Amino acid sequence: MLPTLAEVLRLPALRRARPRVVVGAELLDDVAVRWVHIAEVTDLAHLLRGGELVLSTGIALPDDPEALRRYIDDLAAVGVSGIAVELGRKYHAELPPAFLDAARDAGVPVVLLDREARFVEITEAVHIRVVNEQLEELRESEKLHSVFTQLSVEGADADRILHEVAQLSGCPVVLENLTHQVLACDLNGEDPGTLLTSWESRSRAVRSGSRTVHVPATGWLVTTVGARGQDWGRLILVAGAGPTPRQSMLIERAATTLALGRLLERHEESLERQTHRTIIAGIIDRAYSDPEEALVRARAVGVPLNGRELVGVVLRLRESGTGLAAQARLSDTAEGAARACRELRLPALVGSLDDLRVGILLALPGRQRLDPTLYMLSERVRGAIGDAAVLAVGSSVDGIREVRRSFLEARQVGDVAVRQSDDRPFYRLPDLHLRGLLHLFRDDERLQTYVERELGPLLDHDARHGSDLTDMLRHYLGAGRNKALAANRAHLSRPAFYDRLRRVSHVLEADLDSVETCVSLHVALLSLDSVRDER
Repeated sequence: MLPTLAEVLRLPALRRARPRVVVGAELLDDVAVRWVHIAEVTDLAHLLRGGELVLSTGIALPDDPEALRRYIDDLAAVGVSGIAVELGRKYHAELPPAFLDAARDAGVPVVLLDREARFVEITEAVHIRVVNEQLEELRESEKLHSVFTQLSVEGADADRILHEVAQLSGCPVVLENLTHQVLACDLNGEDPGTLLTSWESRSRAVRSGSRTVHVPATGWLVTTVGARGQDWGRLILVAGAGPTPRQSMLIERAATTLALGRLLERHEESLERQTHRTIIAGIIDRAYSDPEEALVRARAVGVPLNGRELVGVVLRLRESGTGLAAQARLSDTAEGAARACRELRLPALVGSLDDLRVGILLALPGRQRLDPTLYMLSERVRGAIGDAAVLAVGSSVDGIREVRRSFLEARQVGDVAVRQSDDRPFYRLPDLHLRGLLHLFRDDERLQTYVERELGPLLDHDARHGSDLTDMLRHYLGAGRNKALAANRAHLSRPAFYDRLRRVSHVLEADLDSVETCVSLHVALLSLDSVRDER
């Protein structure tokens, strides 16, 4: 951190010259000194980069008031930290009023040196201080780089990363998603009731236009978390009124580590499972420039896909987790599913899709009926892994290009089915309703962005004013836009309820008589419930 002008004036080399601040005393603690420049010429500004303390005897300064003002204005334009003038050569007691007035108008601190100063000692002292500060910042950067590189190598989860941030900073730290819901936190001993109460409404008030920003009103240091152009959250360090450059460096490094951790795969599996997984991933991600390549690769591992009925099936684990236990559970599920397919003589590619899901690409001959096959597969899989996962089935397709759609459909089904209370052998998309589908996508940044776009102004208004306009909109749409029924459900008189609806319409700038607008708002409300995991 660069020294301030106040700190520079306290250095012995300058104190011996008896510095006296005549302009800008109130700015000394806010102005940083990057370097010291000695100059006796007036044509100086083009040589500077900003942040310099200019030292001069004033011997070459002009007498003309307008020329003095131009001199000050030019230095202010490049952002000098201040001007220090040694008395005795040209000026004996005070500087000309035109000089002081121009400096005061431009906001440039002016310091008089009442004694003869050794400028070389001053520059040496300040430059040593600046270089030492830069070396200290470099050491801190190296230390943080080492810490977070190690965390990345070890595949540390978010809780451990946040704990490290809290320990290094001495401050509470919170990770939230794009709809201001807390994903993880380490409060560093602070009271959760104090720090996390009304978190969403408080967080909504903090806008972060740049990647990293400090908000003095809350003392929050906020940085965006994401990778590959897709932001998915914010990391917030409750740093207080004046965060240090070290804290800014710390939170940005932690955000990078969190983003990388989300991209990394952390599981172990057999060579066969790895091969199957690679082929499935290539099909889903369309990594193969020619679909024939996928057919060739699958045929090479004994699973012919050409001319078959292809079905994407997903085994969705009921319990999530991290570490070796979770990796072992995922590996056991994949091996159990592969074993069930072999026992039933089902041609299939079987491999993990991520930390929660195992994919099965069934390649059935045209004569083999799908439903009886799925019942038998479900029974064998349950015998192998118990009820640790649900079996979700996508639509049947007859070409490799459509397999991706089948798997995406199965994934949707699985994420909703894992929360179902019934105990079916397998689940398909027709079993889902809109709430279930939206609940599936609650972690998708696009859905969170949609919620913010449709309902953000209304949620912000309720948070600022303690109002219930969002609930009124929910009553109105839940009653099928029947205002009388909605007013009754809201326990309000009709005039009072109609007034609330007018306020909702005004805040959202939306026409609540438009069917299309109301459908969009209703979907956004259901999405909001899914994001908040309300049931």
